[in-house]
Amino acid sequence: MKVVQQKNIITLKKALEQAEKGRYAIGSFSPRYTDMILPILRAGEQTKSPIIVQISEKELNRYGITPFEVGEVFYQTMKDENITVPTVLHLDHTKDLQVIKDAIEAGFTSVMIDASEHPLDKNINISAEVAEYAHSKGVSVEAELGMIGTTDFIETDHDEELYTDPDEALVFVTKTNVDALAVSVGTAHGVYKVKAPTVDLERLKAIRSLTPVHLVLHGGSGVPAEMIQAAMNLPNGGISKVNIATDLELSLLGALGREERMTNQECKALDRDKKQVGQAAVQKTVTDKIVNFLTSANRANEFEL
Repeated sequence: MKVVQQKNIITLKKALEQAEKGRYAIGSFSPRYTDMILPILRAGEQTKSPIIVQISEKELNRYGITPFEVGEVFYQTMKDENITVPTVLHLDHTKDLQVIKDAIEAGFTSVMIDASEHPLDKNINISAEVAEYAHSKGVSVEAELGMIGTTDFIETDHDEELYTDPDEALVFVTKTNVDALAVSVGTAHGVYKVKAPTVDLERLKAIRSLTPVHLVLHGGSGVPAEMIQAAMNLPNGGISKVNIATDLELSLLGALGREERMTNQECKALDRDKKQVGQAAVQKTVTDKIVNFLTSANRANEFEL
């Protein structure tokens, strides 16, 4: 697939450098369905916010999509909608190197290797290999240290949670050369049904004091705004990317009067009116997150593109 690069389609590294300087976070929003890429990009454009569109390996499999389909719809929408804000196309949690290579070929500007279930040394070796490959293609790399829990298994295989060790974080980023690190500090993927969300700010401070790598908070859906903002506003720079997926799908399904998720093909087959109702609900949710949680609205003009 030949990708025509626009100057405002940037790497994750470039996006997070600016966000960290400005003490805000950029939302990494998962559409889960290709037709929901449009409302995410529209929300970013209308709020003048930098934006990240992401999808994980498990989401690709569960919703029946390929990285090439995501890339094609993303780039076409960027062109059709004349999106001008800084935008990243990111591959979230992925374990398969071939999926990572496909995403890079499809025009993703950032990829995440998740080898967090392995012992530290193996996680380092796998993540370093991906970083070397992706960097040779001009693509940023995110990795994970610790284990972020889950309630719905869409992102990860396990619900165990293992907090990130700050000393291990120093070793990890030094040896892997990754651009961003997803840290486990109390949040979880999915809907909070039993435990309440929490963010261990002292652990974040300790990680930040040992390493300058950009920090990522997964499991942003359902986390109170004050927790997110406290994590962003640490003295030496805190969280600069927050992943939000479940809240978007709940908005879509709620607007459609559905409880069960669809496949991507089922979503594409919705009649136009229903689809537009769903897209409006997703756009409203993304806008709310940008304005009230991430405080990234009106920051797009701070980027040098």
